[in-house]
Parts: sequence; C-alpha cells; structure tokens
Amino acid sequence: MASHQPYISADTSLPELTIRALVLGVILGGLMTAANTYLGLYIGMTVSASIPAAVMSMLVLRLLRFKDVNILENNVVQTMTSAGESLAAGIIFTMPALLVMGREMDTLTTFIVACLGGVLGTIFTITLRRVFIVEEALLYPEGIACEEVLVAGEKGGSSLIVILYALGLGAIYGWFVKGFKLTESKIEHAFEVMGSRIYASLDFSLSLVAVGYIVGLRIASYIFFGAFLGVFILTPIYGLIHGWPADEDIAHGFKTLWMTHIRFVGVGCMVVGGLWTLFSMRKSIGSGLMKAIKADFGSTDEEIPRTEQDIPMKRAFIGLIIIAVLTFFFYWWKTGSLALAIVGAIFLSITAFFFSAVAGYIAGVVGSSNSPVSGMTIATLMATSLVVWIVGGVILGMEQEDLMFATLIIASVVAVNAAIAGDVMQDLKTGHLVGATPWKQQIAELVGVLVGAMVAPLTLTVLNEAFRITPTYCAANPLPNDPTCENALEAPQAEIIGTLIEGLFGGTVNSPMLALGALIAVIIIWRGLPVMSVAIGMYLPIYLSATIFLGGILNHLVVRSAHYRVDGTLAGIPSDAATKVGESIASRGLLLSAGMIAGEALMGVLVAVFIIAWKPPWEWFSFMGTLGPALSVAFFLWFFGVFTWLATRQLPPGGGPFSLLMDWGRVAVDGGRRLMKAVIVPSKE
Repeated sequence: MASHQPYISADTSLPELTIRALVLGVILGGLMTAANTYLGLYIGMTVSASIPAAVMSMLVLRLLRFKDVNILENNVVQTMTSAGESLAAGIIFTMPALLVMGREMDTLTTFIVACLGGVLGTIFTITLRRVFIVEEALLYPEGIACEEVLVAGEKGGSSLIVILYALGLGAIYGWFVKGFKLTESKIEHAFEVMGSRIYASLDFSLSLVAVGYIVGLRIASYIFFGAFLGVFILTPIYGLIHGWPADEDIAHGFKTLWMTHIRFVGVGCMVVGGLWTLFSMRKSIGSGLMKAIKADFGSTDEEIPRTEQDIPMKRAFIGLIIIAVLTFFFYWWKTGSLALAIVGAIFLSITAFFFSAVAGYIAGVVGSSNSPVSGMTIATLMATSLVVWIVGGVILGMEQEDLMFATLIIASVVAVNAAIAGDVMQDLKTGHLVGATPWKQQIAELVGVLVGAMVAPLTLTVLNEAFRITPTYCAANPLPNDPTCENALEAPQAEIIGTLIEGLFGGTVNSPMLALGALIAVIIIWRGLPVMSVAIGMYLPIYLSATIFLGGILNHLVVRSAHYRVDGTLAGIPSDAATKVGESIASRGLLLSAGMIAGEALMGVLVAVFIIAWKPPWEWFSFMGTLGPALSVAFFLWFFGVFTWLATRQLPPGGGPFSLLMDWGRVAVDGGRRLMKAVIVPSKE
C-alpha cells in the first residue's frame, strides 16, 4: 500500500482542540442531536451530520471573522456534532420501546444508557482505527465526502451559503405545516376494487424529500419496493382471505389491517436481515479483531508520527474497566439482582466490543448512515433475551416485566455503542485524510457523546409530552388535543423492539407474519438486494416511503440531466467530465437536503417546546384554519419547486425555458428502458 499523504502533513502542527471549536461543536452538536432525534422518531431514519456540520462550522467561524481558523478546527467541530447525531440514532431506536412495553421512559435512565454506550463505542474504536483505516484502508465513503468538503472550504468557495438557504426554507415550511397546521400533514385515499381494497398516501414533508435525495434513487427505490410489497400486494391478499375490518372509513380499515398483521412481515424481514449481515461479514470481522488484538499487545521503539497518535491503550483500558464497573452498578440498580448484574455486565462488554467492530467495518464499506444499527440491535436483543431468561427467569425466578426491562437495557447500550462506533470510524477516516491528530479527535468524540447524552433524553421527553412517541403508547395514553393520535411519532424501530420483547417473553408475537417476513428476507438475500432497506419499507407507513421515493427520483433526474447536458446523450457510461459535473450537482443537493432536514426537524422540536411550555402554535390565532387537500398539495409543491430550483441552479445551461422538463422526460425514458433491460430476461432463440 502506498504511503498516505494527508492534507496537513504530520510534521505540521496546527491548533485543533481550541476553545472556539469546542464551544461551536457543543452548540451544533446539541442542535443536530435534537433535530435527528425528531427525524428518527418521525420516519425511523437519521442522516449523517458530518458534512452539514463541517459546512456550518466553516461558515460560522468565518462570519465571526476568525481569520486564523484552520481545517483541523473545523474537523473537530464536525466530529463533535456527528457524535451527538449518531448517539441519538442508538437511543431513539431502543429506549422508546419502554413505552410500547407499558413502562415509563425516564430521562435519567436514558442519559446513563447514552453515556455508557457512547463512551464504550468511542473507546473500542481506538484499537480499530489502526486496523480498519490504516492497515485495511477501508473506504468510509462519508468520511471521504466530508474531507472533500473541508478541503474545499479551506480553499474557499461560494457554496458555503447554500445550507443557510435550505435551513431557512425547511424552518419556514416546518413552522407553517407543523406549527400553525396551515396545511394537512398528508393525503390518503382508499377505494374498493373487486372485493379488495387499494390504498395510497403521501406525506407532505420536505425533510422526507431531502432524506430521499440523500440516500439516492437506488436505496429509496428499495424502501418504496418494501412499502409497495406490503401495501399493494400482501395487505389486499390478506384482506381477501381473512376479511376486512368493519370500518366505515375504508382507508382507516386498510391501515388497521396493515398495522396489526402485515407490518410484522417487515419485522421478520429485519430480524433475518440483521443476522445475515453479521454472518456474511464474520471472516472480515474476525480477521480485523485478531489484527487489533495483536497490534495492542505488540511493542515498538519507533517514534509515532503525530497523525498516528491515539489515546494510549493503557488509559483506554482503564476507561473500559471504569465503564464496565459503572455498567455493573447501573444494571444492579435497575434490575435489583446481583447475579444478573454480573452476568449482564460481562455479556454487554463482550457484545459491545464485537458490535463496535461490526459497525466500524460496515461503515467502512457502505457508510455509517447505511449501517444496519437496528438490525444489529435486534440480533443483540435475541441473544440477550436468552441470557436474561436463563439467569433471571429460570435460575432467579424474576417477573416477566423485569426480564423484559433487563433485556432492553442491554440492547439499548449495545445499540448506542454500535451507532457511535460507525460514526467515530467515519470521523477518524476524515481526520486521517486531512491530517488530524487521532487522540485529539477521540477527545472531541467523547465530548460530543456527553453533549448528545444530555440533549437526546431531554428531547425525547419533550417530544413524548407534546406528541406521544409510538402509536402504541399514544393509543393507551392519548393527548387531549390529539385523541386520534394523528400527531403521534411513529418510532418504527422502537415499536419493533418493544413488540419483539413482548413476543419473546409473552408468547404474543405474530408468528405467521414473522415467518413470512423471514421467508421474504431469504428471497431478497438470494437475489442480492439490500434486505434492510426493503424491510424498513415494509414496516414504515407508505406515505413516508412514497415521499422518500420522491426525493430519490428528484436526485436521479437532476444528476442525469447534468450528464445529458455535458455529453449530449444518456447512452452508455457518462464521460469523466459529465461525472464530475454530476457529482458537483449532487454535492450541492446534499448540502441543501441536510439543511432542509435540520430546519424542519428543529421546528418540530420547537413546536413541542411551545406545546409543553404554553400552548400549541396552531391555537395562537383563532382565525387560522387548515387548507383543504388541493391547496395543501399546492403549498407542498411550491416549496418542492423552490428546493428543485436551488438544487438545479448550477446545472450547465439548457436550450430554453422548458429545457429542464424536456431533460427530465429524456431521463425518465432512459430510466424506463434500462429498467426493462434489467428486469426482462431475453428470450432464447
């Protein structure tokens, strides 16, 4: 392997952990943690905060007229910010499951879980950095993208202001839709056809469009395919065979049947998908672990360059011992069982280290945003339930509710640990490329973890008091201003985990639908498709998947239009020049999307604060009502058009005022042709 040359050489020493970088990292980390907490509860997905944090860091520090700011300081800021965002993903996927199980979700417990999992994930990656980034040289696509943004910002450019436009646009839209409820939140319709039913729906959320734009058409298509399979195929078949619920509103009846039966197909699919992910990477993970262990116990007298100096393993080992002891006491406190606390702490430590390696490796291949944290959590959950049942149930005779709680606590810590590990490795890859000092970046990660651990639990509490988290909890505890739970946050992963735990210990799991989901997962894996994306689509309501799909389509149309305008054709592979222009346009769209998500999500959190502290914003002005379906669609399309305009401003010039629409037509025809060639097997003459 050729010697790596970072942007800032190892011989050059620049300020990194400065006061201004730490302060800005804390502020941005808190904001993005709150935003991603809301987004994850809303749709079950989070987005990486590294790139928008890097852009905002460069922009803010320049606006404050710090002339001596450098790329390594900006790297520290994005490191801290992304740590909080990733921690939020681990928390929101697990802790709200307590609500599904009929227990309260207290802030202190959530804070401790976040701290334990976050610190474990950070410390474990100290060893893995050397193996996965230096020796194996894994790609870490988001880490590379973030490095490109940092370098571009260091050199200067006009694109830094882009994210502010998007932040403002997302905030304005989010406030009017979620705050004032000026428009309907979604449109849905169902009708009967030959004894069966067809249901369609679309969510009016710009953040969902932005998520689809970020993940791209490929992943968005698989998510929508999962939704299509569940809503347009499985649900009508089930309704024809077993009958439809007695409901005057056929749309509501359709959703009821889908939620009570077909949704579990997605759960079964996700379980198998998570287990398969671990199994398929067993050799790579095992090899990486062995190299890491050998590297730690080896010794050398060579002077270590600045760019390869991690936190000393002796200090890291002491930190791990402290965390293990704290985990033991925490588990003892929450379960009341000394024996279960000992076994649980040991099991958690081993499991957390293993999944740190798994998450770190997967992030190196597909990126931390695409890492199946929920799948790893489910795999952990099933193993943990067995251990807890043997020790707590068979040996100690503990109550079922206590066993369920003990299982969830371990799974939650591991989920946070895995989410943080993948993010840390992405950040360390960025640092490796720009020439950061690893130990300083690792300190920044720990600070970011603590910030996220404080913000995420508080945000969860605020959102639950304002909207209710999970439809299951809302149905049992509806709000006076939302008796039908229309505003309840979906929290799909938490629903899955809560349902699984209840099913594992109570025998109430929907076994036939889980088995069908497992069978579908096997078929998907056999065909080489991303099983977790399809499973998420089957579990999410279709109005969420459809809007994400819309964003993916927009991404494809914009990028392929760039290819056409450079090459003059869509046939074959785009030229290098066309590819470069397409990547530039896609990068601009990425920043717009990240800003849009942050703006709308932060407004959602702000609305929740007003609901708790005073009264809902939609009650401030009595004369304001909600627009009808047609005007709601028009309002959404107007903002969608503004987003499209911003995303396409840098396209090469077209041939007239309607050239973009004509280009999109060409792209659609070309896409249809390529899809037919991929799907239809040529007949043999």
